[in-house]
Amino acid sequence: MDNSTTACAAVNRRKIHHHRRHHQSLIPGLPDDVAQICLNQVHPSTLFSVCHSWRKLIYSPSFPPFLYLYALLLSKNQVEFACFDPISSKWHLLPPPPPDPPLRILVKHPSFISRNLPIQSVTVSGNLIVLAATADQFLPAISRPLIFNPTVKKWTHGPRLNAPRRWCAAGALGNSVYVASGVGSHYNLDVARSVIKWDLDNSSGPEFNNRAHYSARYRNERNRRWKWEEMSGLKDGKFSREAIEAIGWKGKLCMVNVKGDAAKQGIIYNVETDTWHDMPEGMLSGWRGPVAAMAEEILYMVDESKGVLRRYDEERDVWVEILEYEMLKGAEHVVADGGRVCVVVGGGGSRIVVVDVAVETPRLVVVETPVGFQVLNIHVLPRMSH
Repeated sequence: MDNSTTACAAVNRRKIHHHRRHHQSLIPGLPDDVAQICLNQVHPSTLFSVCHSWRKLIYSPSFPPFLYLYALLLSKNQVEFACFDPISSKWHLLPPPPPDPPLRILVKHPSFISRNLPIQSVTVSGNLIVLAATADQFLPAISRPLIFNPTVKKWTHGPRLNAPRRWCAAGALGNSVYVASGVGSHYNLDVARSVIKWDLDNSSGPEFNNRAHYSARYRNERNRRWKWEEMSGLKDGKFSREAIEAIGWKGKLCMVNVKGDAAKQGIIYNVETDTWHDMPEGMLSGWRGPVAAMAEEILYMVDESKGVLRRYDEERDVWVEILEYEMLKGAEHVVADGGRVCVVVGGGGSRIVVVDVAVETPRLVVVETPVGFQVLNIHVLPRMSH
């Protein structure tokens, strides 16, 4: 054996020794694949606090995904997208949206001193989708929806809106996005009465949630198939007064045209029959703050003036009190998923109150927003890949 071969063998032995010395088995005495089957059954917060190898495991692609909070943040009139990891209790900025076309969103304006101009977003099929906002001269800021996929940490664009708009009703149900009413570059009754739908399931195919989705071949096929469909319109333009959340619930979309305690009109869209009808009286009269649906099955509402979290009882057509909490007063946004209701509070979105409603006695945790940032909206999605 010559000297070069001997040297290579020695280097390889050192590499193997180094790997063995630095590789920490997940569970001593068990192969890692068997150990992971066991550890997959343990809550990630427990694994995070035990050791480095378990902490590394929970962020690996092979570990079952857990949920993050995703937020639209504002700092000095600059909009940022971020996510909160509940296991490490850390905020992380998302990659910036694509520069072409540039995203120019107006949030603060002298004519609206006491409020922010809204940015409307939804979550569908594990993706964050930004649908509407305001640009300079009060024009619509978004002509094609912005889509963020946490699995691959990438942004892409959705199908072009024939009539870009702001101050519309935006919601999601199943794999579909719905946009209703709104105002374009100027008020138009046809736009104010229109309802459009984008079905991601039909438009993307099985590749939507993997990296192949971003290849040129799939982008071209996707763009060919993606489209907005016209649905049965509204009877008037009363839902174009402000940004409205259309809440997906039991195969329907529920929405009211005014926020807070003011007198309002409430309507429900039946997706299966493509028809609109009036909201039940009890649901409408008790709708006194932001509303969210847990798994599109249970409606939760925060009474923003009283700080009371309620659940809708469909059989009795009443909102049932769950808890009252002073910090919930002035609630601005709410999202429900994974057995928890998350509420943006604090007079300008400085805190997020997380209520565990899956237990008999609800528990609360307060999440502080990043210093210098204000929360404009929140969503819940699977964790972002590392």
